Amino acid sequence: MEQNNQVSTIKNAVGMAGGAVLLAPISFPVLHALTGVAVAGLGLFAAGTLVVKTVSALTGGPNPTQENDGAC
Repeated sequence: MEQNNQVSTIKNAVGMAGGAVLLAPISFPVLHALTGVAVAGLGLFAAGTLVVKTVSALTGGPNPTQENDGAC
């Protein structure tokens, strides 16, 4: 009975290690793509902020990113 349990455990370990080996080449490009998306999102956020501040400075209007304190 003990031998069958050890064989089952070894089969599970080999199966998990095999899956990890098969996924390893895929993980680096996926991680690279996720960091690229994060950097692109940060760039878009910075560009949007710059546009809002530039338009509000040129038009002389209030800054839409600041909250209204209720004063008229």
